[in-house]
Amino acid sequence: MAENTAETVRNAVVEAALGKLDLDAKTRLLAGQDMWSLPALPEIGLKSLVMSDGPIGVRGVRWTADDPSVALPSPTALAATWDPALARRAGRLLAQEARRKGVHVLLAPTVNLHRTPLGGRHFEAYSEDPYLTGAIGTGYVQGVQDGGVGTTVKHFVANDAETDRFTVDNRIAPRPLRELYLAPFEAIVRNARPWGIMTAYNQVNGVTMTEHHELVNEVLRGEWGFDGYNVSDWMAARSTTADIAGGLDVAMPGPDTVYGPALAAAVRAGEVEESAVDTAVRNVLRLAARVGALEGAPPVVTEHPAAVDGDALAREIARRGFVLVRNENGALPLAAGRTVALSGAAARDARVLGGGSAQVFPDHVVSPLDGLAAALPDDALTFTIGADPSEELAPADQGFTLRARCRDASGTVIGEGSLPNGQVQWIGDDLPAGVTHEALASIEVVGTFTPRESGEHAFGTRGLGAFTLTVAGETLYEGTQALGPETDPFEAFFGSPVERGKVALTAGETVEVSLLHTLDKEFAAPLPAVMFSFVHLAPRRDPDELIAEAVEAARAADTAVVVVATTERVESEGFDRKDLALPGRQDDLVRAVAAVNPNTVVVVNAGSPVELPWREDVAAILLSWFPGQEGGAALADVLTGAEEPGGRLPTTWPVTLADAPVTEVTPTDGELHYGEGVFIGYRAWDKAGAVPAYPFGHGLGYTTWSYDTLTATPDAVAVRITNTGDRPGRETVQIYLAPNADTAERPARWLAAFASVEAAPGESVETEIALPRRAFEIWDEEKDDWTLVTGAYEVVAAHSLTDGRLTATLEV
Repeated sequence: MAENTAETVRNAVVEAALGKLDLDAKTRLLAGQDMWSLPALPEIGLKSLVMSDGPIGVRGVRWTADDPSVALPSPTALAATWDPALARRAGRLLAQEARRKGVHVLLAPTVNLHRTPLGGRHFEAYSEDPYLTGAIGTGYVQGVQDGGVGTTVKHFVANDAETDRFTVDNRIAPRPLRELYLAPFEAIVRNARPWGIMTAYNQVNGVTMTEHHELVNEVLRGEWGFDGYNVSDWMAARSTTADIAGGLDVAMPGPDTVYGPALAAAVRAGEVEESAVDTAVRNVLRLAARVGALEGAPPVVTEHPAAVDGDALAREIARRGFVLVRNENGALPLAAGRTVALSGAAARDARVLGGGSAQVFPDHVVSPLDGLAAALPDDALTFTIGADPSEELAPADQGFTLRARCRDASGTVIGEGSLPNGQVQWIGDDLPAGVTHEALASIEVVGTFTPRESGEHAFGTRGLGAFTLTVAGETLYEGTQALGPETDPFEAFFGSPVERGKVALTAGETVEVSLLHTLDKEFAAPLPAVMFSFVHLAPRRDPDELIAEAVEAARAADTAVVVVATTERVESEGFDRKDLALPGRQDDLVRAVAAVNPNTVVVVNAGSPVELPWREDVAAILLSWFPGQEGGAALADVLTGAEEPGGRLPTTWPVTLADAPVTEVTPTDGELHYGEGVFIGYRAWDKAGAVPAYPFGHGLGYTTWSYDTLTATPDAVAVRITNTGDRPGRETVQIYLAPNADTAERPARWLAAFASVEAAPGESVETEIALPRRAFEIWDEEKDDWTLVTGAYEVVAAHSLTDGRLTATLEV
């Protein structure tokens, strides 16, 4: 009742504020004033609303490590926990981080589906399954908004690949659109009431999503009752009149957008009704009221949840998301007193988060080497590089301390800023204090480098324009990098680095480094931005020698642990994958180590599936995803048995790319046809009769379970299970439905519900799990509505999709 009263007051304050604004003020409010915020309107007591990227951490409005962010595990890892309550706790932590950084709205969660294994940004989305995606996304949104911070569920809709994402027209029939791609958004809107949604770059069935009146105004707002604000993906808004008619409230980023003065002019010209502008402004003011940015309006949250320990939660999510897909002869957990040979460059320099807009800068990272060194006795652990996944220069990081010195055209220093690494990425007003784009003429990256290895270190540049590169007093390059075959300037800025020279350096001896970059308007980015990189590659030793060293260490140890990984050139925002192979000689390393040590454990540090051609030759395989800042500590917890790996696969893991039933991500003549209909993920594998390496829902623990009883009604199932092992554990009980006689061209089976259960050794637990009516419905394209499909269903209580334990027949 109190909240209803507060909502009434909020709405009244919003209407009063709206009534005080003239047309120019209203249209100005709908356009970003810069990269991350909307303008303040002091005349109505409105503060500037601030947005920030935030799937796994809250970066804030600056690309800097000066204000570090807690880095949680990747969204695929969070989904692998199969625990919406844990996702809610993650959301509460992120809200806490957002409040600390003065952020009102997080640009997350990403609830697009893993339609194919090739999606380059799949680490930032949850799952191939719409029900699991909706459940985890609901928990995330609830948690963030528990903390009084808004969310923008993205990218609405069908942004399921990166290739030509700005222009692709995804052609999707109504049934798969409803049953798969819209389903997670619908579940989150109905169950979590998000305060925002982000519309995607792509088109759906011939209409750009920022202009999609049918899906935004009729479905999202009309059918589902969404009452939040709709913000464009960055630079997705392209038409003043079509965007406002299509239900887009805010065009980002600013200051130059299709709204603002252009929208006011369209109203005055009679092309747009002012009432449409009022509707959009009302949605923005409602958001401001909810987050406490509109004077006189009570915020939704007046008492924030209890403070969350970010390090502890990051560590818990990581271990709960680790998926143990293979464990032969009790290889894990490691027995006490065993020696361990650790190898793989990714064990020392872990990739803990994905690239692109999900990137944040934590104040520390616990690598697998750090974690195991802390957990094992001093003489129990050895480390060898073995193989390095990165074979090209990358932004300067380990051993570098760098700053950016900014000068005007006369050479006068006008500002300085710290850099988290060798990548300069200043967009909009994200510039060092005192620096403006108008005055800025050159940037010099200056600092020191203390190498970890002696030998020939390679240095270079990435980006367009004039560069002067100096290392240890020697000028390695002075020249200009022109635009090559790339058609997209962003591809040039974030594409292939160029080696400019090599310098022989000695481990531990510090040298000075400098990269001067002079700006040239010919190479300007599509929006006010400075983007270039100072890149580096450590000495490359003979790969066969590195593998031989790892083999000798593995031969002498009780257990060999090999960490393999992808790189930012394999998985990141902006491009899709060409294959699922691990980069470099990592497969060779695993095979060589496994040949000499039967107790070989492989840790796979990747955000989404990769091929594991040696999977039958090793004792254990643990999928660690991108595990966040505490990933190494969590890994030690799980390998030593202090904690159980809790994850279950949120996406099917193929043997090879050739086996995957759905792989197309490249448009033909601008169109990408979702011709597979409702058959993606495990639904497609079942239809094709294909067998993956590891099925959806698979994951092993350190104890065993018996499934004892199952009872089912059309509304719920009750499952009783017993922990039959000798240690406490957690089981994810998965409920699948399979129609006995299908009349509607449905998948062979689908996930209908799930629940997590904890039990001590010998303890039995019963859990009741609601069955949503939607699980028995299809979208009837003739009726243009949901239709219940009656008949007999087999209800399966399962450990995974292919490991059903109990069945019951249900008549609906």
